Amino acid sequence: METAYIGLGSNIDPEKNLLEALRALLPEGLNRVSAVYRTEPVGPPGQPFFYNCVAELSTSRPPLELKLGVLRPIEEALGRKRVTEDRYSARQADLDLILYGSLEVNTPALVLPDPDIYARPFLAVPLLELAPGLVLPDGKNLKEVVSSLDKKGMEELASYTALIRKELFG
Repeated sequence: METAYIGLGSNIDPEKNLLEALRALLPEGLNRVSAVYRTEPVGPPGQPFFYNCVAELSTSRPPLELKLGVLRPIEEALGRKRVTEDRYSARQADLDLILYGSLEVNTPALVLPDPDIYARPFLAVPLLELAPGLVLPDGKNLKEVVSSLDKKGMEELASYTALIRKELFG
């Protein structure tokens, strides 16, 4: 079994869609979920705010199978269509494999660790919550990465986090 971290986000009916995406990850080895954050959207102005979190899975699936055989179908089941040319468009669900053990991959189909960990606090901050001592495969300490990021615009949703954790884990 390998530990994989999934970044999740939604800005179309996010309370419903984030919970549904996490429920779909339960049979895939969902162990824990970080706090959920309400964050400003990346890209053009005028979009609804996102709900973002990171989930930890224990999986025996290889990374590309996890991405294409699990994460993409969950997005599609929740109504996401990846045909738009606007990579910053609103979405019901966005599930990205951001880290898979200590594996480093750089192919057109998959890049691990996700380079956005170094630039997007909505990935790095919740990842640090789940893995406080994490050293990324390139040797960088995640705590140092997080301390270098601007966390302005991130609001922790403690009540919603408690609700989804209770729903998922009892």
